Amino acid sequence: MVDCDVLVIGGGLAGLVAAAEAADRNLKVIVLDQEGEQNLGGQAFWSLGGLFFVDSPEQRRMRIRDTLALARQDWMGSAAFDRAEDHWPRLWAEAYLDFAAGEKRSWLHQQGMRWFPVVGWAERGGALASGHGNSVPRFHVTWGTGPGVLAPFIRRLKDHEANGRVEFRFRHQVDGLTVTNGTVTGATGSILKADPVARGQKSSRDVIGAFDLSAGAVIVASGGIGGNHDLVRRNWPVERLGKPPGFMVAGVPAHVDGRMLAITEAAGGAIINSDRMWHYTEGLRNWDPIWPNHGIRILPGPSSLWFDAEGNRFPAPYLPGFDTLGTLKAIMATGYDYSWFILTKAIIKKEFALSGSEQNPDLTGKDIGLLMKRLGKNPAPPVQAFMDKGADFIVRDRLEDLVAGMNALPDVRPLDAGKIRTQIEARDREIDNRFSKDAQVTAIRGARNYLGDKIMRTAKPHRILDPSAGPLIAVKLNILTRKTLGGLHTDLESRVLDGTGNPVPGLWAAGEAAGFGGGGVHGYNALEGTFLGGCIFSGRNAGRSVGR
Repeated sequence: MVDCDVLVIGGGLAGLVAAAEAADRNLKVIVLDQEGEQNLGGQAFWSLGGLFFVDSPEQRRMRIRDTLALARQDWMGSAAFDRAEDHWPRLWAEAYLDFAAGEKRSWLHQQGMRWFPVVGWAERGGALASGHGNSVPRFHVTWGTGPGVLAPFIRRLKDHEANGRVEFRFRHQVDGLTVTNGTVTGATGSILKADPVARGQKSSRDVIGAFDLSAGAVIVASGGIGGNHDLVRRNWPVERLGKPPGFMVAGVPAHVDGRMLAITEAAGGAIINSDRMWHYTEGLRNWDPIWPNHGIRILPGPSSLWFDAEGNRFPAPYLPGFDTLGTLKAIMATGYDYSWFILTKAIIKKEFALSGSEQNPDLTGKDIGLLMKRLGKNPAPPVQAFMDKGADFIVRDRLEDLVAGMNALPDVRPLDAGKIRTQIEARDREIDNRFSKDAQVTAIRGARNYLGDKIMRTAKPHRILDPSAGPLIAVKLNILTRKTLGGLHTDLESRVLDGTGNPVPGLWAAGEAAGFGGGGVHGYNALEGTFLGGCIFSGRNAGRSVGR
């Protein structure tokens, strides 16, 4: 007799959704996770809670005209599918777009989710209409951020747990999948010593026992590789993005280690598109870290001036918030693994948001009073804390003093203040007219045509060297690891495929471990708001199809 009908490996968002859907079918489910209960929800807990919807009520209220056809154009232009193994990822992309334009919002709304009324415009692209980027704002921030996304699924599972249909086994680290006559029938592994560390902190790997569980089916929902920088570098696409960075900050906890990918591959599952990944270029060293080398991403508006390590301003489309991987490639082409923002207090107070639920206590805590302070005269308190305490921030009144402060940071190439001044003054001359040949100035004015950006995310155009807009601020930007875009090859039922393209009996996968669906639903580029949604959609598919 088996221990359960379905064994879910990983207690992050995809695993929780899969477990809830399977339990709704009266299947007995065991959820394993190598971390303690305090980490239930995985990386999703730390997220801003952004979700990608198409033609939502929030978009329509903001006078955004979105359609499935436009979303498909943007997705396929960004994904640029070009490999034989992209057959299933392309089908997953089509299915996900139908979900995002169809029942996704209503299904989540029925479970209690709500969204901030101003829709964000992330990853704008900045090149051709048929290329990468979002043509319109689609980034819907969940009220309650990442914890708000997790809440309905945790609630459903706790109800199932009370009724005996779901069992959680924390501190259970899977070391192997059991294969019987070609079918995956369970998992074996180590029971780790309980560790009271806080959520996200690195926990011990002290082994106190072993387990051997049998199951009718196994769902791998163990996440990606972003916490394992050696594995990130090993899979880094040198031919596309250049040499991997010598230094990166970690956008995810240490337990996001990629172990289960190799374990699943050893059981017969195929991994595809392992060279496709998504890392951010606006990473900060966290002044109050939770996990080792903890990095926080700036979510920038369009106005900061972006310079490379030698003090050259990046050309379009390598502007703040436009083309993540294009900018990453441009940075790595300089031979350095960092870059700089130069901006003003007027820009930072309106345009800087920080990724992470813990960096947005107003949205996470559903505190409208605190939220309204974002419209005040000063930066939001979490941003101000980085200005005051962050190792990557320099604040000065004069440009020459600012550059001197930049040059005083360790391990940087000295910058020429005169060279920086010449470029800023050239940009500032473009502000006198309502039209400009400077692509960034044009982009700023275009952004302010969208009401949401004008109200909350884009500062009124002004001269960077205008003392009334100051003080001046410089930010050293590090590469921040985040997402695996490739992964376990799956069909639309989330069944893991082997090297010949046939399903591995008894084995399913969901979430980042499966490239958010198919082994790479995003192709080469992501549109943002699609990672949590990919976990939800692939987890739902797995939970509804497993064991059929």
